[in-house]
Amino acid sequence: MRILFLGDVVGRPGRDAVSAHLPGLIKNWRLDLVVVNGENSAGGFGITEPIYEEFVAAGADAVTLGNHAFDQREALVFIERAERLVRPANYPPGTPGRGAALVEAKSGARVLVANIMGRTFMDPLDDPFAALDRLLDGVEMGRHVDGVVVDFHAETTSEKQAFGHYCDGRATLVVGTHTHVPTADHRILAGGTAFVTDVGMCGCYDGVIGMDKDEPLRRFTRKIGAGRFEPAAGPATLSGLAVESCDRTGRALQVAPVRLGGSLSETRPTFWEG
Repeated sequence: MRILFLGDVVGRPGRDAVSAHLPGLIKNWRLDLVVVNGENSAGGFGITEPIYEEFVAAGADAVTLGNHAFDQREALVFIERAERLVRPANYPPGTPGRGAALVEAKSGARVLVANIMGRTFMDPLDDPFAALDRLLDGVEMGRHVDGVVVDFHAETTSEKQAFGHYCDGRATLVVGTHTHVPTADHRILAGGTAFVTDVGMCGCYDGVIGMDKDEPLRRFTRKIGAGRFEPAAGPATLSGLAVESCDRTGRALQVAPVRLGGSLSETRPTFWEG
């Protein structure tokens, strides 16, 4: 199975990058499954129903969220009918929406897509490790599902790496999101799980984590804000992770970063090129 995970989409520049690149990538790379983190897609804060539908129309099979899941209040309502929209599983009981979705890939494969949020320097939620155990209880790759993709939305590298090792052998892919800066540690862990500490963002890197640089600089240097954060308006880089998995076991076979357009150096998965 060929999987593409796209990191946090920040504002219109990020959305434009997804719309411009994704349909062609699905065709050229013969992608089976596309997962997009959309929690910053509405002006940098949250997601709306039209934006969710925009991602699905571009070819996303699932859209994950994070700590900004409900910044747009309409998400509290439309998430119930958006079957491919996944918010952190460790939100309190009774929170609208779902923490995991069993989606059908373009190839017909059955893939469990889960979203879990870390706790270190984040809003205090339930134990993410226990939340994972609950989600995967009785779920065996290669038997009950053809693959498992986990978006771990967290702040610290240590918590993300610990979570990756905790998932090893039980998921096809564990991808860190939230900090918007791609790390260079993509690899396949000992048990066959593809992992990266942070996949980066789909947004303009000529700013501060996707936001126009003026307001963050003002707050860092003067300690007084003068306005709200706005997405940086320059050309966006599409940042993601490409994974090829075994159809029989669900374990990862190959992994590579994806960076297209914008200001970062381009990189593509050579195992799907040529």
